[in-house]
Amino acid sequence: MNAEKYYEENFETRAIHCGQDASQWNCRAVVPPVVLATTYQQTGPDVDSAYVYSRSGNPTRHSLEKCIASLEDAKYALTYASGLSTQMSITYLLSAGDHIVAGDELYGGTNRFFRTCASKFGLEIEYADFRQVDQVIDTIKSNTKLVWFETPTNPLLKVSDIRAVCDAVKQKNPKIIIVVDNTFMSPYFQKPLNLGADISMNSITKYMNGHSDVIMGCISTNDDELFKQLKYYQNAVGAVPSPFDCFLVNRGLKTLAVRMERHYKNALAIAKFLETHKKVKKVIYPALESHPDYEIARKQSNGFSGMMGMHICGDIENAKEFLSHLKVFTLAESLGAVESLIEIPSLMTHASIPKETREALGICDTFIRISVGIENVDDLIHDLDQALNKSEIVIPEGA
Repeated sequence: MNAEKYYEENFETRAIHCGQDASQWNCRAVVPPVVLATTYQQTGPDVDSAYVYSRSGNPTRHSLEKCIASLEDAKYALTYASGLSTQMSITYLLSAGDHIVAGDELYGGTNRFFRTCASKFGLEIEYADFRQVDQVIDTIKSNTKLVWFETPTNPLLKVSDIRAVCDAVKQKNPKIIIVVDNTFMSPYFQKPLNLGADISMNSITKYMNGHSDVIMGCISTNDDELFKQLKYYQNAVGAVPSPFDCFLVNRGLKTLAVRMERHYKNALAIAKFLETHKKVKKVIYPALESHPDYEIARKQSNGFSGMMGMHICGDIENAKEFLSHLKVFTLAESLGAVESLIEIPSLMTHASIPKETREALGICDTFIRISVGIENVDDLIHDLDQALNKSEIVIPEGA
């Protein structure tokens, strides 16, 4: 059975079959085996071989990359040892003196890498609100080579119009590389390449693997030259994932569609419940009509993930107390897994961002980020309700 035939089939079918063709293995294994070899026997010293050294290429990794490319509607995909090593490898496309325009709200680790690592090597980074296309264009300079943004953003779930941003940037300078971090949505709900991006980037650690047991990142692209360069840097830098981790992600992708649908269903029900709770000031979830970017999100996505946020009444101590009463939700960083996670970004995932920057963005101490899992939704709602009710949060008058 030829896995390539599934490229035009539906997402669920591609997730299970693309890159998985049993005939590629001598044993005809239905599930791609974990190939742990670091080196491969050559037929001759000057004969080209598919695999030479496992940093350069590995059969288990190759199966995964073919599957990811198919799910992203891409010609190519590459995987890396982490989401941040993916970001690092992309910056190797640049040279000292080049300028980057990045989203003003990013995952804390992404912000930290740009601010404290990439800036050391002569790269200039400026930030813009990507919901404001004119602001993005005004930030572009003659030496701008890379545009990088998330949508929805982490953690405040602001939604940018990917098509509008990409069209405007390419009109300004078609040579600028546009990267969209698609981690919060996964390719199941949103495909940045189809909206004009040059590179779609994901932290596979999150939804694509979905089980809190792998650290990995990936890129997808349809650009032959970008792929050629990134493939070179993948090998030259060597930040590649292990074969066993690739095996686990390959397995996780097979249930991505059904997991994402459950994340969406659960999160929407929880968001609607929290909007009615007197101890909650505001709920942020792109699938709610109350979200300011609801129409844009609905236009460019075919659903939403389990990522949401809420501002609770009270202060930081109230927020901590609320978290202490939870029994089903786990207080932990990361997101996108089968279990429900919850955290305070200002103290956890985004603590590395300077306080003044956090506050300017609206990441306050009573903002709580929730990654809704796939547990029974009634249990999740009950857990949030009982924790809020137990907390000594003073409800504002008139609420």
